[in-house]
Amino acid sequence: MVRTVDAVVVGAGPNGLVAANALVDAGWDVLVLEEQHDVGGAVRTAEVAAPGYRTDLFSAFYPLAAGSPVIRDLHLERHGLAWSHAPSVLAHVLDDGPAAVLRTDPEDTAAGLEEHAPGDGDAWLRMFAGWSRVRDPLLDALFSPLPAAGPVLRVLRRLRVGGTLDLARLAVLPVRRLADETFRGESGGLLLTGNAMHADVPPDAAGSGVFGWLLAMLGQDVGFPVPVGGAGALATALAARVRAGGGEIVTGTRVERVLVAGGRAVGVRTADGERVRARRAVLADVSAPALYRDLVGTEHLPARLVRDLDRFQWDHPTFKVNWALGRPLAWTDPGAHGAGTVHLGVDRMGFVDVAAALSKGRAPERPFLVLGQMTTADPTRSPAGTESAWAYTHVPHGITWTADAVAAQVRRVEDALDRAAPGFRDTVVGRTVQSPADLQGADANLAGGAVNGGTSAVHQQIFLRPTPGLGRPATPVEGLYLASASAHPGGGVHGACGWNAARVALAAAHPWGALPRRLARSAWGRLLRDG
Repeated sequence: MVRTVDAVVVGAGPNGLVAANALVDAGWDVLVLEEQHDVGGAVRTAEVAAPGYRTDLFSAFYPLAAGSPVIRDLHLERHGLAWSHAPSVLAHVLDDGPAAVLRTDPEDTAAGLEEHAPGDGDAWLRMFAGWSRVRDPLLDALFSPLPAAGPVLRVLRRLRVGGTLDLARLAVLPVRRLADETFRGESGGLLLTGNAMHADVPPDAAGSGVFGWLLAMLGQDVGFPVPVGGAGALATALAARVRAGGGEIVTGTRVERVLVAGGRAVGVRTADGERVRARRAVLADVSAPALYRDLVGTEHLPARLVRDLDRFQWDHPTFKVNWALGRPLAWTDPGAHGAGTVHLGVDRMGFVDVAAALSKGRAPERPFLVLGQMTTADPTRSPAGTESAWAYTHVPHGITWTADAVAAQVRRVEDALDRAAPGFRDTVVGRTVQSPADLQGADANLAGGAVNGGTSAVHQQIFLRPTPGLGRPATPVEGLYLASASAHPGGGVHGACGWNAARVALAAAHPWGALPRRLARSAWGRLLRDG
């Protein structure tokens, strides 16, 4: 017997769960199918380094979730989610020199920058004032389906012509240039550049400035909060909300194929042979290459799209080390002690060296690290007086992660920590390593250890994401929607990719959605016709 539902959501990562929530809110009968035995995708927590130490296996801090109107409007606190904040948002620690600290109050952050370079405090406050002026319409525009005309018009009304041109310039400005134009000293540039390096855009490349600015301003605005008890609590709350709305989530079930008939997605087939019919839509929280090549099959796709997939670019792989520490890190700079997130390993010129090594296919000998002091941010993560910590860094594609290669990379990471927090290795009571291969094994969406669903470079953003087209979650297969980080607006736990896919699916299913749907398919035809 074939089961029938209104919509099948493939994947119970945060985007898939947000999409399912939007659909159940609209009264649809929704089934979510997840390959792993736990929900969450790259939002999961487990005790892996040592008993009593809770480790976020993938993502951990959530400024995008805290700032996202999508996540906020789901009211996940009603389903058990609670947020916790570290005393300070972020610190960038140098081997020699003062740390740059992003504190919870803008005036306090500015005061620290002013100590390092007169005038930089005022520059920080001017930057934050500009962010505050445009924040709400900008986030609405960023997290809405393209062309997002309403939010864009609100941005234009607030900024007028001059401010809009400045914002457009910021969108393509390299972060090093942004820092040079804004600050006299190094500290402000460290805060911007370190945040920019969370993505895979080099510091001298177009578009890196807006990433650094966005994360730094979100950090100053909403902080870098963490879910109490672990990142998995966010996924658990999303799943609880789906179930409370009448949706069903089945884990441990891999979708093997999207079933297509007459150019329309009509359901899915699982690896154990079960077929599920979808009356209205299939939404896929999987990477674009996996959706098109593996689940749909190129025989159902326009030749142009198949060719464009050959040019799809992944972001840099991630290498992550998790530790159970017997005591907090003994940072040489006291500014890092209360920071939930710590950047370390390089100074401003070191960022350039890291980007150059990655572009040459080499693991940087002195990597840039993003480190989480999780017990500092949330005391429930480990016993009192200890620290649950992790650090990740980007590495190039093409490395075979043998035991020797893993050991060499762990040495680079721990050497950086020993320079910034002497005696670090003596505090380790447990450790586990996640190489890029391990990350992919734990979540198939993290192909090759890439965690953002594809590069964040400008050539694969907005209407170019995941391939040149409409920049919308609809696909050339009617009734099939891309709901993962491979879709606009890309990586980060903000839920917008899933929310946008659900919004477009709901509109297409509405009688008044017939005309827009025909127009969209006509546009796809023009864009993807054989050339």
